[in-house]
This record gives sequence, structure tokens and C-alpha cells, in this order.
Amino acid sequence: MILKTSDFICPICGSKMFDLQNSLKCMLGHSFDKAKEGYVNLLLKNARGKRHGDDKLMVSARKAFLDKGYYAKLREKIGDILGSDNLVLDSGCGEGYYTSYFAESNTLLGIDISKDAIKSAAKRCKKATFAVASIAQIPIKNESVDTIINIFAPDSQKEFLRILKPKGRLITVQPLENHLFELKQAIYEKPYKNPPLDLEKEGFEIKSVNEVKYKINLSAPEDIDTLFKMTPYYYKTSATDQEKLKGLNSLLVSLEFVITEYLKKE
Repeated sequence: MILKTSDFICPICGSKMFDLQNSLKCMLGHSFDKAKEGYVNLLLKNARGKRHGDDKLMVSARKAFLDKGYYAKLREKIGDILGSDNLVLDSGCGEGYYTSYFAESNTLLGIDISKDAIKSAAKRCKKATFAVASIAQIPIKNESVDTIINIFAPDSQKEFLRILKPKGRLITVQPLENHLFELKQAIYEKPYKNPPLDLEKEGFEIKSVNEVKYKINLSAPEDIDTLFKMTPYYYKTSATDQEKLKGLNSLLVSLEFVITEYLKKE
């Protein structure tokens, strides 16, 4: 019998793992069962049982909002830059909105520390391979990935450099100064703009920088609510300020992103 090699490595010993249909097992016998949705949990046992990353509320809000196409222009622009026929890691993939799109023309791996997010992503996209894993200790072998996608997710520069092939690419998406500013104006007495970005990264050279800016009209209260709940602002806002959104029936909101494409230096 020929065993199928997994793209993931064992998080315990770092050795090669094999896909045994219902589990992943490494050469030293460490085994990780697949959930019914098809993903595998590669967080080490001492990290399990704790709540990591986005919770169910944030995941369901993001799915409801993104599925209406409000970020479609961003997703398409990233796809244009990414191209096709790459082995891609979507690092901090969330509920899989972007992953599912890129998986149509690339081989996709998706990791996120949130089990709720990975469960949603695995249900959405059957063409990608998903694992619950930490971005600080990515269970992928050295110099094996063509491209890493990092969309509004934590940076892990050392790990990114480790797993990227020579001249591999890192594509990041970050919010610009006025991103969601009207939402902040509706909530806070003194709204703040996002701080300026330093795009330089040690070990990488910048290949391209693309800004994507447009406005969306949220004409339904539920869309305003799901946008708010998919952001970190929801958890940092008082109940009094949260109530301000309930009186809004529509909101014109600025979406401003910068997509930075990096090349790993030799």
C-alpha cells in the first residue's frame, strides 16, 4: 500500500506525516484524528481546552457579512496577484472566505488557531486542507511553500521565512488609515484613524504594493451589526456605545486596504 504524504508535519517531533484517511500519523507514531468536517487539530495538548482566536460569534458574523460580497473586490485583487499553480498557505485563514476562492486554482493549506474558524472553513471548502495550528509554530516543513497569504492576521516573520521556498512570496493585507472610519464615527465620541504602516520586513524585499479603496452602502441593520461583530471593536466597546448602532438603518462605510507582495531574500 502506498501511503499519501501529508503537507503538514508532526507538531511534536517535526517528522513527516501520512494521511490515513481518518487521521494523520507521523513516522514516530504520533497520531492526530480528523474531525468529521475533515480538518485536523495540530495544537499541542497543553494548549487545548483553552479558547484561542476568534469565537463562534465572530466567526458566524464574518461569514454572514463576507458571503454578501462586500469584500469581493479585495479577494479578487489578491487572487490576481497570487496567480495559479502555487502551493499556498493561508496563515490565519479564518472561516475560509478567501481560502475557498484561491483553492480554485492553487493547492491550499489553511491554518488558524481558532477551532471554530477552522471548522467553518472546512465545511465551506473541500478543496483545501485545514488544521488548527499556531502561527507561531507552523506545522509545515522548511522551504516547502511557494506563497503565504496573511490577511488581517498576526505576523510570524521567522516562521514565514522558514517555510517559504527560496524566492517564495508573502502576500499581506492590512487596513489603511480610513478603513471602517464611518463605523467608528457611529460608535465613538472620538473616533481614531488607523496608524500609518511600516511595510518593510526583515528578510523580505517588497515586490509590489497595491491599495484597494472603495465605499460600501450597508442598507440593512443586520449588515451593520455583523460588520461590527466581526471586528475587534465589538469586544472593546461599552454596552452604551454598542447601543448607538441599533438606531441605524443604513451606513456608508469606507473600505481601505493595502496588499503588499514580498519576495524572500536569498
